[in-house]
Amino acid sequence: MKKTLAILLALALCLSLAACGTDSGSSSNSSSNTDNSSSSSSNTDNSSSSSSTDNSSSADSGTDIENVSLIVWGGEEDQVMLRSMVDAFIDANKDRVNLTVEIGVESESTAKDTILKDIEAAADVFAFANDQIAELYAAGALQEIVINTEEVKAANNASAVAAATMDGKLYAYPMTADNGYFMFYDASYFTEDDVKSLDRMMEVAAAAGKQITMEMDGGWYNYSFFKGAGLDVGLNDDGKTNFCNWNGPGGTTVVQAMLDIAANPGFVSLKDGAFVTGVKDGSIIAGVNGTWNAGVAAEQWGDNYAASKLPTYTLGGNQAQMSSFSGYKLVGVNAFSENAGWAMLLGEWITNYENQVRRFNERNQGPSNIEASKSEAVLADPAQAAFAAQLQYAGLQLIGGNYWSPAETLGRIIADGNPDGIDLQTLLDNAVIGITASVD
Repeated sequence: MKKTLAILLALALCLSLAACGTDSGSSSNSSSNTDNSSSSSSNTDNSSSSSSTDNSSSADSGTDIENVSLIVWGGEEDQVMLRSMVDAFIDANKDRVNLTVEIGVESESTAKDTILKDIEAAADVFAFANDQIAELYAAGALQEIVINTEEVKAANNASAVAAATMDGKLYAYPMTADNGYFMFYDASYFTEDDVKSLDRMMEVAAAAGKQITMEMDGGWYNYSFFKGAGLDVGLNDDGKTNFCNWNGPGGTTVVQAMLDIAANPGFVSLKDGAFVTGVKDGSIIAGVNGTWNAGVAAEQWGDNYAASKLPTYTLGGNQAQMSSFSGYKLVGVNAFSENAGWAMLLGEWITNYENQVRRFNERNQGPSNIEASKSEAVLADPAQAAFAAQLQYAGLQLIGGNYWSPAETLGRIIADGNPDGIDLQTLLDNAVIGITASVD
């Protein structure tokens, strides 16, 4: 009850500040709004930690500054940058709160598992991959974002906001928009028209004694063929199990198309490390991969380094556009945080325009912030441009854990050429049984 009242008080104070003339019309003013709201959140935390509301009045008048402690989790590679961002937030609010922030290491990829072991003991603010949001929400681990909600939504692209939304309400701050895949290629071999067709790319590669690649035996990538054919897989409303219709009409046609690609001399299925090795030794001249390997391709291919959306592939005699998963990194606030107001304001700060620009400049992480994504540096980056071009063909990565192993097994059999001659419908039926299995 105290926490609810505290958040309502913070909202009321934010509105009163806005009524006094705060301008929230542009992204450059977002930090200004945050600072104003910080005064409100100071009151939020006092009412949360004390049964008296007198503290909020004294804090607002400047006669008393409260002490607030928060814990923030982020990836190991982001620790220095994150510390700097947090210190800037502390400095910006030093007249409102005596804020102490401890930063811990927790990968976005494993955040959910760690948090759900003991939600109350988890960090106040944490980064996580968007495909974890359903389980975190179902477990009651996420605080609804109720401060500056509309400003956050307006500042970020619609897909990122959708990824941070559950049941129509915002439960996280979008942080990045670059977790997907597209086609890297060496432009000394391919024209811009060549890379529109996978068949043409394999033809060019084979003629040059080279190959193009993607990880066909990985569920993240082989999704592209099925989704491109109009088949689908995704998370059920329970936030744990999956639906999948890959074994429905047209499914075996997709598998046959994938078998044909796997058998082409201009193609090879390689995992991430082997892709990097192939680019470096010159055997790979194009490949489906993501922004994390952009530096490798750029260094090896130099002025011929290029990237594009995924090509079309031959499906039953017709051309079908390859789809992809799109993913986002988000920042959440712990529903059990004793200082939810300040935690929300800090979450907003480390994902604002300025800090998303900084993430791109320092870590090459693509921004979800609309204005940041329009910067000259982002627009000039081939990988970011290719990711953006692919988004219209991408499906949001929101999938239960039972998807990955069966999808990988299916892909491995296909990549190996179905050596045991298993009936294609049986292959798909077996995969779907595993993908849609119940979760204990």
